[in-house]
Amino acid sequence: MIKAIALDDEPPALDILQSFCDKIEYVDLQKTFTKSEEAFKYLKKYPVDLLFLDINMPSISGIDFFKNLPHKTMVIFTTAYSEYAVEGFTLSATDYILKPFSFSRFQQAVEKAFLQWKLQNQDPEQLYLFIRADYSLIKILFSDILYIEGLDDYLKIHIQNQKTIVARMTLKTILQKLPVPEFIRVHRSFIVPISKIEKVRNKIIYINQEEIPVSASYESAFFAVINKE
Repeated sequence: MIKAIALDDEPPALDILQSFCDKIEYVDLQKTFTKSEEAFKYLKKYPVDLLFLDINMPSISGIDFFKNLPHKTMVIFTTAYSEYAVEGFTLSATDYILKPFSFSRFQQAVEKAFLQWKLQNQDPEQLYLFIRADYSLIKILFSDILYIEGLDDYLKIHIQNQKTIVARMTLKTILQKLPVPEFIRVHRSFIVPISKIEKVRNKIIYINQEEIPVSASYESAFFAVINKE
């Protein structure tokens, strides 16, 4: 789980961040701060993975605050001022979101942070996972997965030349177990492995004669990964 804090001089903005983080199960927003000096003291003692950071603050700008951090930390800048965007990305920010932002835009930014966090923390030697299904623990090679389909609290894991496995688990949970950037969520109901994609046309992914839609919420992150390939 990603450990995070938020710094913003406006309490209502922090309330929104807390509310949005509460809806995302892989983010733990541990504390929120309105004063930069208190946030800095906390970070010196308790390093976190992710910082939600306002830019236009009275005592110090978010840009300068980030430059002086004692530990390497991912940052998502939150601000009402678009003119800071270029400088924010120059600092290798994970994302930059303009207030007022929707939950879907916030979720998109956090998905980027999650992918980045997984890349930094995953075991490159692990080539499989175990899934509990049919009263057993079933070993599944990552390389055999065609795509994963979510059905409320259940998953259908479609496997090459094998029977589809149905397991009681959410897409968010299994996404934490899959290697990045090989697997990516493209829709509220689908995760796909990049290597199995045969083609993409009109926001439709084709895998093994199946058509999988790319939804608007995940479109930006998906095509950013595809265009790097």
